[in-house]
Amino acid sequence: MTQITCRALLFDLDGVLIDSTPAVIRVWTRWALGRGFDPEEVVRRAHGRPSIATIREYLPHGDHDADNCEVERGEIEDLKGVVPLPGARELLDALPSDRWTIVTSCTRALATVRLRAAALPIPKLLVTSDDIKNGKPDPEPYLKGASFLGVSARDCVVVEDAPAGIRAGKAAGARVIACRTTAAESELRDAGADWIVDNCSFISFNGLHTGHEVTIVLTSGEQRR
Repeated sequence: MTQITCRALLFDLDGVLIDSTPAVIRVWTRWALGRGFDPEEVVRRAHGRPSIATIREYLPHGDHDADNCEVERGEIEDLKGVVPLPGARELLDALPSDRWTIVTSCTRALATVRLRAAALPIPKLLVTSDDIKNGKPDPEPYLKGASFLGVSARDCVVVEDAPAGIRAGKAAGARVIACRTTAAESELRDAGADWIVDNCSFISFNGLHTGHEVTIVLTSGEQRR
């Protein structure tokens, strides 16, 4: 068991709190095939980043906004198989509401639809791609998430599943717990994860202390440092 004390937790959404992988694969595969790209490569590159960043890379001279709207519309409409991942609901319900938020590369509309589909709580201060200029792996999303909660990112623990998100958390100065839900463990290690667990069911809330510090316990995982 590993005990960790922090001021707040910052959660990625897809691959950490909810499983939206089947829908993501279906939407991005359709987009890739329609434009002559390798679907597997596109899906891999798209994960954990704002969709428009992927679109810009593949279509540097295209109508980025139009393609982004197409992808977002497809993801909002395709909610089949969008469910909470193990332990997500229990962990969010246990944590004090002012000690956590979600930092996602989704738009606000998509994040809200998916959280409702998975019947998970929607935090008042939610960071989405609509709130930032530079997406993951840039530190801006996690710096903003920490500021929304009134704490320093260095006092936060980020929970991520994608290498881009892990790098964003580390660049912001946070410690990072990585979930083995999406990427290979070697990729999580290479991105700089401090701890690696299977999913949120291996993270438990252990109390709120003086100064509003939160203690969590990892019941399975390993520390890199």
